[in-house]
Amino acid sequence: MTKTATPPLGAGGKILVTGANGQLGKELKILAPSFPHPIAIGFDFIFLSKEDLPIYHFEMLRHYFMTYQPQYLINCAAYTAVDRAETEKDLAFQVNAEAVGVMAAICREYKTKFIHISTDYVFDGAASRPYKEDAPTNPQGVYGASKLEGEKQAIKFNSDAIILRTSWVYSEYGKNFVRTMLKLLQEKEEINVVDDQVGSPTYGADLAEVILNIISSGKWHPGIYHFSNEGVISWYDFAVTIKQLTESNCKINAIPTSQYPTAAKRPAYSVLDKRKIQETFNIPLKDWRKSLAVCLKRLKHSSGQQM
Repeated sequence: MTKTATPPLGAGGKILVTGANGQLGKELKILAPSFPHPIAIGFDFIFLSKEDLPIYHFEMLRHYFMTYQPQYLINCAAYTAVDRAETEKDLAFQVNAEAVGVMAAICREYKTKFIHISTDYVFDGAASRPYKEDAPTNPQGVYGASKLEGEKQAIKFNSDAIILRTSWVYSEYGKNFVRTMLKLLQEKEEINVVDDQVGSPTYGADLAEVILNIISSGKWHPGIYHFSNEGVISWYDFAVTIKQLTESNCKINAIPTSQYPTAAKRPAYSVLDKRKIQETFNIPLKDWRKSLAVCLKRLKHSSGQQM
């Protein structure tokens, strides 16, 4: 099989992005026109949605590699329905684990640099200090277990892969906590939000920027990394801040998780230690409030809603 010569790191080439219509995929698509970085020149982005490329259709996946011979693959595709995964285990593992292993193996074959996105749900949430990358994993549900198996598959079939674990991702797009809260704050006079689950939000645009900065750095250090915005809050704190920034009159009540049962158990503590990614790739961390304000401003601008 003929393969094109691989350009030097940070010196251009094709970047294949799967899951292009998801939160992170859309943020990457927005950033792409202003990329490459001054260090990196000549990148050509190829964005593939779930409809373009269901990642568990392995022959289609191989076809795209044969056609484009990408220098990088950013896998933003995932099964993310946390509660539904409890009854759709096979599908969750097919997308989040088996397909990741196949992508990792094909990337190794084509000498393509592989960046895969994972989650804080690989941990059980029983810690009291931020999780380092080498902390013991112990997922409490099918979603977390499938994502952990995806990490293992990626490393097994491609030791050169980079895995980015993140938490509480939100953006202007798709289904996420911020968009749900905005809707509820407009429609309801009173809502309940859990206050005993603690973590750090991640603005999708910031995560997209980190990925592109890693690519454009000219450095490649494989392994697992943690990234989120800076700050530790509860979901209740998150909701209250959204209320304040949008000047909503809705009353928000703090409740324990026990009063809001879900099919899948959520980690009570999912704060990630981000020192490794800071030190390795010189990644700056943004305060979660500032990133939230940027997201809300963009949502206001795009929808014309009054805040």
